[in-house]
Amino acid sequence: MKKINVITLGCPKNIVDSENLMGLLDINHFKLTNDARESDVIIINTCGFINEAKEESIQTILEALELKKEDPAKKVFVAGCLTQRYRKEIEKEIPEVDAIFGTEEYGQILKALGKGHAALDNLQRTRLISTPRHYAYLKISEGCNHTCGFCAIPAIRGKHHSKPIEQLTDEAQRLVENGVKEIIIVSQDTSYYGKDLYGRQAITDLLEKLEAIPDLQWIRPLYWYPTNFPLSVLELMQQSDKLVHYLDLPIQHISERMLRLMRRGDTRESIIRLLKTARKMVPDITLRTTVIVGHPGEQEADFEELLRFAKEIEFDRLGSFTYSDEDGTASYLLPDKVEESVAKERQQALMEQQSEISLQKNQQFIGKELTVLIDELDSVQNIYTGRTYRDAPEIDNEVIIQNAESKAGLTGSMQRVKIIDATEYELYGELTGS
Repeated sequence: MKKINVITLGCPKNIVDSENLMGLLDINHFKLTNDARESDVIIINTCGFINEAKEESIQTILEALELKKEDPAKKVFVAGCLTQRYRKEIEKEIPEVDAIFGTEEYGQILKALGKGHAALDNLQRTRLISTPRHYAYLKISEGCNHTCGFCAIPAIRGKHHSKPIEQLTDEAQRLVENGVKEIIIVSQDTSYYGKDLYGRQAITDLLEKLEAIPDLQWIRPLYWYPTNFPLSVLELMQQSDKLVHYLDLPIQHISERMLRLMRRGDTRESIIRLLKTARKMVPDITLRTTVIVGHPGEQEADFEELLRFAKEIEFDRLGSFTYSDEDGTASYLLPDKVEESVAKERQQALMEQQSEISLQKNQQFIGKELTVLIDELDSVQNIYTGRTYRDAPEIDNEVIIQNAESKAGLTGSMQRVKIIDATEYELYGELTGS
């Protein structure tokens, strides 16, 4: 029985792809291992979104090939976004790779492993979850119809295509039956969901179906596109016990000049209006955004405008990227490139400001009791880590619970925690027993 090691790089959407692949490998009688050294085949699911991600993917491929030198019988397969975009370049520059696959060529991977008539069951039925048992990602669509100047995703993943509501509801039901308490919805553009299938935005319909699943406790959609954001989602949020009061809305910039250069469909006015509406309709909503600094043409005045705006709005969560010059995109052809050192200085200034905002917001919870989903136990330090509804795993804040030694077996459960201290990106608390 061949031993397969699957390495996943990049975003949660890639995690879902790897889980689908691992499920297929499992039903086709391959043994999965987390140890690349003991494996017969290493499969690397790459990311090709920005330069840093591409560099990480290339480095991971080279490290796998070093293991192949030690064991020449070992195979190295490369799949995912990087190979979808740069297949010919990889074939030329890294000929030691044994096979290269695109983003959804599961059948070809199985054939390369010797399964001439491989079982290709419905992917969501065979999927093997790699996240902690109590939460899982639900990928509702592929691709994107927007033409943002900086983004290569449409070239990699193609046009937007949604999965049917019935299929997603069925997948979510099975996840919950297997212990999942939080479903995290991912896509390239959650706002657009359903328009290609149903001729209208259907994300609220999907959320209502998910709400009806017994034992599901939290529903957390990510990646809302601001343009044509469906306000019906906020209306559902007002009355829902499961749809968390959390809005992940990447705005990318606020300067009108930059929004036009980035080919975004929003204006400063439309972004501000949406953010104010969200806070008015759902007063305890957590607002998360992502921005890009150093895009071609960004002048100091544009950045200062972004900095002032972020301070005025006081996003609960803010992430930032420095611009990555991606060939094949509209922004790649623009003049007035920003020096990398300048972009990094701007990013540092923005994140230092956000750190102060985050600290002030976190300190407001000291002395309060919050509901926390327990993610894991560190048995060495005797601490649990968990999250409130305000936090998505891996990208947001954590709650660190310090009296874990007397409480075993709480991972995956909802617990009441009294907050006793706070830093910029962590809350510290104690289990109350209530």
